[in-house]
Amino acid sequence: MPRPAYPRPHFDRSHAWLSLDGAWDFRADPGQEHSEDTADGYDQRITVPFAWETPASGIAAHWLQTAWYRRMFTVPADWTGRRIVLHFGAVHHEATVWVNGTEVAHHEGGYTPFSADVTDALGDGGQLLVVRVHAPADKLDIAHGKQRSMPRDDYDGVCFTPSSGIWQSVWLEHRPATHLAALRLRPTGDLTGIAVEASVHGPHTDGAVLRLRVRGEDTAVTTDVDPEGRARTELLLAEPRLWSPQDPHLYHVEAELTSADGTDHVTGYTGLRSVTVDGETLLLNGERLFVRGVLDQGYWPETGITPPDDAALRRDLELAAAAGYNLVRKHLKLEDPRFVHHADTLGMLLWAEPASPGRFSPASTAAFAEQIEPMVERDGNSPAIVIWGLYNEEWGLDWDIPGDPAKQRATADAYDRLKALDPTRPVVDNSGWTHVKTDLLDWHYYDESAASWARTIADLLSGERDDFPVKLGPDYVVHKKLAVPGQPLRGLPNLNSEYGGGFTGLERAWHLRWQTQELRRHDRLAGYVYTELYDIEHESAGLLDFHRGAKDLAGVDPAHVNAPTTLVLDVTPLAPGRDLVTATREFSVDVRVSHHGSEPVTGLLHTAWTPVYGPAPGGPGDAVAGCRAEAKPYVLGSPVTVSAALPEGWTSGRLHLALVADGAVVARSALDVDTRTAPHIGDDPLARKAE
Repeated sequence: MPRPAYPRPHFDRSHAWLSLDGAWDFRADPGQEHSEDTADGYDQRITVPFAWETPASGIAAHWLQTAWYRRMFTVPADWTGRRIVLHFGAVHHEATVWVNGTEVAHHEGGYTPFSADVTDALGDGGQLLVVRVHAPADKLDIAHGKQRSMPRDDYDGVCFTPSSGIWQSVWLEHRPATHLAALRLRPTGDLTGIAVEASVHGPHTDGAVLRLRVRGEDTAVTTDVDPEGRARTELLLAEPRLWSPQDPHLYHVEAELTSADGTDHVTGYTGLRSVTVDGETLLLNGERLFVRGVLDQGYWPETGITPPDDAALRRDLELAAAAGYNLVRKHLKLEDPRFVHHADTLGMLLWAEPASPGRFSPASTAAFAEQIEPMVERDGNSPAIVIWGLYNEEWGLDWDIPGDPAKQRATADAYDRLKALDPTRPVVDNSGWTHVKTDLLDWHYYDESAASWARTIADLLSGERDDFPVKLGPDYVVHKKLAVPGQPLRGLPNLNSEYGGGFTGLERAWHLRWQTQELRRHDRLAGYVYTELYDIEHESAGLLDFHRGAKDLAGVDPAHVNAPTTLVLDVTPLAPGRDLVTATREFSVDVRVSHHGSEPVTGLLHTAWTPVYGPAPGGPGDAVAGCRAEAKPYVLGSPVTVSAALPEGWTSGRLHLALVADGAVVARSALDVDTRTAPHIGDDPLARKAE
């Protein structure tokens, strides 16, 4: 069985489930000639839940639009007398399902779950399950995210191999006819308990009783279900323990529903935490949160948008944490629910968002909006999700929010729909480009000139400008407005939610180091999201390669760049390997401390030399006489001048700087110094851009 873990940990009925993952019969139907009742043509075997384009599926068929799945299953004997429900985690894109020749489900939407009560279609003995999937090559009117379309999307250059067919788990569950359909768990406003809203479906909701208990706590409540099938109550905790990245404590709520149809058991969980906006500040549990985020698009080399196994989901989160990030933005994809579960248990914050369509039309707007409620229903209990996203860079809006009131209405309507379902989290309406109605003012700014990068960031945050350049082609640059008239440009948290630059690993590491430093220079910023954690197919923008292996980052450790305490150097670097060009061995540099802890930090600056591109030494190096640096939380420290000299006989080298506080290194940075004659400005493209 390729995916043995229970697929839906936020609504856990794992005592009553049976996986249907594994080998199925498969037939391609490029001419759409087959029907459910024809048995011929099943000449291949496919491994579910891997998309049919992937090697892991055993099929590896590209641009196949229609195919059929078939398998037999047997309902366990001890499930007799219960209702049998068939679940699909996700199927791209349109699925029709038959059991023993009876159509039991039809679903459109490649990222949202669906299920069907198949009890009445069952016969004696083995049961025949057939699924027809249509995954159109032209995906422009459907939600497809980063899957490539034919004809191509305008953003095809950053799209990847499609993942068609069944790409999340398939399983059976049993339950009584009157059963729990949803268990919504949210922290109470004062974070002293859990607010519960349960939905009950079935013929005997009237008179049903719901018993709730917090596992491991002396907290239990019994409540009646109202005639509409709702039960609302609170579970108060004697000693509430908050969920945070430092302490990701979870509360499991065991629900027992009793009705005339019998008893249903479900377990859900959540964490006690709040995420709020106070002016330009983002708060987690009432304390300032600075987002140190990284983009994760959810692709794997052999398995497409399906992780190869459960451990791969957890491993990606661990890799992000090891690089110093406290948030992962899962980009344009409703990821497997177990990814969210692992984030909850590890304490990694998440920015979650649905897949986008490729053009603006009534059909695409509806397809996009139809993902919102399932997204909140499935993942809303997660304490890790602290930001909901919606559109991205006007994808599916034909790049013209400022010039089209209809597109503005579609964006605002999506925001209103999401906020009505979940007012407890901030929502971003159109990430990165022109905002219409948003809780966070984020922007996507890419620039490979260190000088203009620093200048534009400063101007955006000071209010000097309300737009920024976006390069859409080799010689085509547009200036994107931060917002349409009516959406405030001040008084909201600011995030640079996509950035990065450079072609080689060396260049990308250089931009990571210096661009992130400039973001840390500005106290009013609420955070950033770096593009991206790992390479995907032709896109080589990752800190890791596509297989999640290490890349040559020229001695730069992302964990130092993204640390809660960092050093900010008052330098505009020239180019990789030549941050500072000086005519003599002796030089000085002003150093500041950016600190995002809860208490002030004070320490002594140390220096050490290695060759250019050398990694930081294991120890702190030698203390610089008199160079004591300090900073208050979220207030950039005053400059401290560090005087240094290249070792005798060296013409270039890397100066490593470390801040040591209470005997430990709490911050590191580096400066590549070159005493050789600086190249003429026309000889160096990076320097030319800086001019």
